[in-house]
Amino acid sequence: MVEPQLTSLLEQMTLDEKIAQLLQLAGPFYKGSKDNGEITGPMAEMGITPADIENSGSVLGVSGAEDVIRIQEEYLKTNRLGIPLLFMADVVHGYKTIFPVPLAIGCSWDLELAEKSAEIAAKEAAVSGVHVTFAPMVDLVRDPRWGRVMESTGEDPYLNSEFARAFVRGFQGDNLEEDASRVAACVKHFAAYGAPEGGRDYNTVNMSERQLRESYLPAYKAALDEGCEMVMTSFNTVDGIPPSGNKWLMRDLLRGEWNFDGVVISDWGAVKELIPHGVAEDEKEAAVKAIHAGVDIEMMTACYVKNLKQLVETNEVDEAVIDEAVLRILQLKQKLGLFENPYRGADVNLEQEVIMSKEHRQISRELATKSVVLLKNENVLPLKREQKIALIGPFGESGDILGPWSWRGSKEEAIQLAEGLLPKTRALTIAKGCDIETVTEEQLEAAVKSALDADVIVLALGEDSEMSGEAGCRADIRLPESQLVLVSRLKQLGKPMVAVLFNGRPLDLHGVIDQTDAVLEAWYPGTEGGAAVADILFGDANPSGKLTMSFPYSVGQVPVYYNGYNTGRPKLNPDVKERYLSQYLDIPNEPLLPFGFGLSYTTFTCTDFKLSSDTLTSDHSLTLTGVVTNTGEVAGEEVVQLYIRDLSGEVVRPVKELKDYEKITLQPGESKEITFTIREEQLRYYHSDLQFTSDQGSFEAYIGPDSQNVTTFSFKLLK
Repeated sequence: MVEPQLTSLLEQMTLDEKIAQLLQLAGPFYKGSKDNGEITGPMAEMGITPADIENSGSVLGVSGAEDVIRIQEEYLKTNRLGIPLLFMADVVHGYKTIFPVPLAIGCSWDLELAEKSAEIAAKEAAVSGVHVTFAPMVDLVRDPRWGRVMESTGEDPYLNSEFARAFVRGFQGDNLEEDASRVAACVKHFAAYGAPEGGRDYNTVNMSERQLRESYLPAYKAALDEGCEMVMTSFNTVDGIPPSGNKWLMRDLLRGEWNFDGVVISDWGAVKELIPHGVAEDEKEAAVKAIHAGVDIEMMTACYVKNLKQLVETNEVDEAVIDEAVLRILQLKQKLGLFENPYRGADVNLEQEVIMSKEHRQISRELATKSVVLLKNENVLPLKREQKIALIGPFGESGDILGPWSWRGSKEEAIQLAEGLLPKTRALTIAKGCDIETVTEEQLEAAVKSALDADVIVLALGEDSEMSGEAGCRADIRLPESQLVLVSRLKQLGKPMVAVLFNGRPLDLHGVIDQTDAVLEAWYPGTEGGAAVADILFGDANPSGKLTMSFPYSVGQVPVYYNGYNTGRPKLNPDVKERYLSQYLDIPNEPLLPFGFGLSYTTFTCTDFKLSSDTLTSDHSLTLTGVVTNTGEVAGEEVVQLYIRDLSGEVVRPVKELKDYEKITLQPGESKEITFTIREEQLRYYHSDLQFTSDQGSFEAYIGPDSQNVTTFSFKLLK
């Protein structure tokens, strides 16, 4: 179907049919759904009529080829113009084959594997009937109390932007209409959802427009530049106005300045939530503000279908505004090829072949391996096969390692850590030691007994998946006390101890990192997590992950991130004992573990780095070239990171900003020359008048394995 046909179709639609296209409902509302009998109450409560359902535009949270085909068939029997449904779902880090959570994927610094994970997620989702995924989530995050940090790739605008592009490429491919194994992507949550006050979900976000543009908007823009088809509004406020009713954000910026012509969808219930936010008196006003702001699809509330017709009749809303929204939805359906094939990629037979295939699980294992971050190692790792291992902790035999938003993932099919370890050691004893949040003396005694004859204790610790994710916010980000008690009790045995952490956020690691000899941050590693972690523990894989979110020394530092500002009284030396500086009296200013940090089983050196010139102009870039050498005894991957600082800006500039990186693999003793190119456009920023430009003057470039351990080079920008 071509554009004139879509316009003709729009002209044939009644106003009621148009408005219903803007409605998204959950699967149980539809005939053919297995749960169809459960919706009488919610349907009446929302004020949804059978006619609304028969003309609605999209379905939320349904998958499985058989179910999707059946619902679509039943729907098309009653839809007057034969306009097919869109099926949308949260396929965030895998469909059935679950990959590590996005924060872990960020720690891989591997864009190729990130793209591949999204491609596999799309393939499994598409064959199961899904057309659109509510991903990628690209919200910049600086507060680990917020449960949804696990959905982001971290605290850096540049790196988040690169991953946003990779995920969109993976989900969508090159041609959605011709490639039914891909799905449309929906970037979320627009905008600045990752900066809620107090780290509390859905809470107020308040920042300057300059800060918004500089730190929080780049990753959304990168996803859209890569062709992302949809945008989801966020739950928070932006400059005092929730995005679902924020005309400046959605009309002026997104559609006007950025020229986005795709579909905008609210998050669940966000249009009606304009009322408790305090910017709409009732559902009628909420509908007016949302449609004028440019929200095309209202998810799971009925402000549009209950009010827009009357609003058009009273001239409070121009029908042309509704036509624009409907046309965008029809255009997306056309891009997905749904008018020609309403069932698109849904295939009951192929579904069995594709989902959880050996190839998909292998990629999941590889990405999990590269996402693990070694935080500490006092000559304990890698383990040796002849050692007697005691695996102790609530995650030793747990399948709860998929993490939040593992919609169709199976904890029962996840490879537990014990399963991963068994083939690699001749002697493995297992004890739970404690539950995630409780412990008994009997559990502690059993743990001690299990460990008495062991050479090494492996502690499997972490957060229940319900302790992070949406609405999973925590003021105390230490491990639960029960697990700290277990660590303390086992410490008394005087045996080497390795802590493996399964969690969705940076933690306050006191009570763990100071009590153990090695710490491995596994995050929620996905379906093949136990096997991947075992590969790392025994040295069959060398850890190469690097943190993309700082680990705080204490929650009292939060938000703590590498690219902050200096003050007029900076504490430049952590050992200085002077009062009138910007500092805490009881803890360091610096995080416990900085952005970019991660250890390896080998060592690397960066030597002979030199700038090609000490000046840079808009016409001529400069290069920073040097040699990286593997000085250890095993092969490994290193992430060499380039940071830049503008020493004197029109407004205050961050102390460091990541501008580039290179991930290289080196054999023992092998060296490789790497070159970074520094260009004038990398030095641009938003000035006080919001102009995006650079300033002439002095700059510093930093090369290193993380954001703190760097070598400094100076240059000037001339204009």
